[in-house]
Amino acid sequence: MRLNWKNTALILAITAAPAWAQTSPFYGSVPQGEATAQPLALSAKETVTRALQYNLGLILQQEGARSATGARGVALADLRPQFTGSLGERRQVLNLEAFGFPAPDPIVGPFNVFDVRVGVSQPLLDLRAWHAAKAASFEEKAATLGIKSARELVVLLSMDLYLEAIAAESRIEVVRAQQETAAQLLKQAQDLKASGLVAGIDVVRAEVQVQNQRQRRIQADNNFEKAKLKLARAIGLPPGQVFTLTDKIPYAPLDGVTLDKALADAYAQRADYLAARERLSAAEASQQATAAQLLPSLRLDADYGTIGQEAGNAHPTYTLAATVRVPIFEGGRTQAKKIEADAVARQRRAEYDDLRGRIDMDVRTAMLDLNAATQQLEAVQTTVALANQELAQARDRLAAGVSGNLEVVQAQETVATAADHYIEALYGHNVAKATLARAVGGAEVGVMNFLGGAR
Repeated sequence: MRLNWKNTALILAITAAPAWAQTSPFYGSVPQGEATAQPLALSAKETVTRALQYNLGLILQQEGARSATGARGVALADLRPQFTGSLGERRQVLNLEAFGFPAPDPIVGPFNVFDVRVGVSQPLLDLRAWHAAKAASFEEKAATLGIKSARELVVLLSMDLYLEAIAAESRIEVVRAQQETAAQLLKQAQDLKASGLVAGIDVVRAEVQVQNQRQRRIQADNNFEKAKLKLARAIGLPPGQVFTLTDKIPYAPLDGVTLDKALADAYAQRADYLAARERLSAAEASQQATAAQLLPSLRLDADYGTIGQEAGNAHPTYTLAATVRVPIFEGGRTQAKKIEADAVARQRRAEYDDLRGRIDMDVRTAMLDLNAATQQLEAVQTTVALANQELAQARDRLAAGVSGNLEVVQAQETVATAADHYIEALYGHNVAKATLARAVGGAEVGVMNFLGGAR
């Protein structure tokens, strides 16, 4: 890319990861199905839909949320009653002297012992477990919000790759038109030379221009195919699947979005911001859980069953016990855990405060980029029109014998450059709109509306 629109978009898109590179799992996918000989017609909407189903980064985030759900269940288990059951029968011989009971004949047995029993253990007061369960619940909410944040990244990435492929395809169309123009100018130069109106150098210049356009076409075709490969890789298309892009996504201005409203929406709905708040709450709950380890805990343990030499003559027995555990000295373990929990809580607080400032920067930067992209697109539209006028006048001057085709060749290059800049500007404008949608936290819902023209 000649401009840095793509880099700007991807830098703004990453708000929860340290870097964004094509080694990221968000550039990968889990391909589904088998490639077909029939080309697949791929719209922008279908691209996003497939990406949200098969993108590797999103799948990994979803599994991470499932792991957080399991961790919450483990934490809650410490607050719930634990039931156990046992059934046993044994035959044994005892030596009473080993238990301090001297007797003329200390050997007792052999005899049978049959025991069937059900036990329950229930914490009645355990503040550590209660706060730990709260922390796990907050972590689960943060992981769920992480899925939403990952979905928005997937939407932005898939749309960026789709727009990049569209831009590459547009360059092919532009180069094809320039090839046709170069061929016409070569024919015109040959005719004028045959009439003695221009020198042979003008024909050579025209031939060189034809070859230049041929080289550009080869490069444009190659770039388009590579762009399609990256797109297919990110949305889970089967390897080798042939597809065409059905949406062109033309220029559509974005109206009605103010900076104040964008900032308010971002703080209210950015999933990464909400997830950071949940992680901060989890860290604070972990602090409380660590402090509660120094407090007494109360647990009820009970069992009921029958015991005897045989099942037929077993008698009911039970045990009921309430135990108060009072920590006295644990070798400094609790104090060390408290230091660790305090440090984590301060880290989460710093991350939360930093993210608030980063969101402000993201939204303001996205608005600046969008305004700049809009102005650049308007300017380049004028440049394209002027470049075409210059080429038309240069061709007229050549036909009239007023000048050689050097002016025509230069005008051709101006037209090619202007067309390429227009494609870049249109791509940058659409990416800037998608980036703004991500910055305010509504990419999944708002990208299509922001882009306009996509079905």
